[in-house]
Amino acid sequence: MVDFNKIYKDYYKRSFSFAKSYVFEDMAAEDIASESLVALWQVMKKEKVDHPLSLLLTILRNNSLNYLKSQERKLNMMDSMSDMLIRDLNYRINCLSACDPQEIFSSEITAIIEKALSSLSTQTRQIFEMSRYEMLPVKEIAEKMELTPKAVEYHITKALKLLRIALKDYLPVYYLQFLCLGNM
Repeated sequence: MVDFNKIYKDYYKRSFSFAKSYVFEDMAAEDIASESLVALWQVMKKEKVDHPLSLLLTILRNNSLNYLKSQERKLNMMDSMSDMLIRDLNYRINCLSACDPQEIFSSEITAIIEKALSSLSTQTRQIFEMSRYEMLPVKEIAEKMELTPKAVEYHITKALKLLRIALKDYLPVYYLQFLCLGNM
């Protein structure tokens, strides 16, 4: 019977060196050398082998080739995936760069705002426009309209409430910025 320990002792270092010279990775070379020695031992258990080193070299060559081809497939797959991910990322960057929410919705939002403001009383609309478009403080609006500051705040709150309802589906951040102008 063929002793595996003897095969391992006689051929492991040469097997490892051969595999390492092609695969360049210690762990992979160790695996290839060990698997090849086991394969040689299994053949030698079944039949007489006149030139075990030649058979071992063939087994090592085939196992090393299989490993390298597997690595090649992995790298090709990674390149393909990488190319696909880069294309997808570039597409998303370009789409997002081209997207201008203000441009897309500005006419719609303007129409909604105008419609909502036109439904307000003249006094409420004027107060709101002075507050948000002219950026006048509450105190100044109260003096111009001959109202109390509390009454001006009431009209502004009434207009804001109507606009919040009208714009609920359109760019919350955009209209919140618009609505909050003048509260600074």
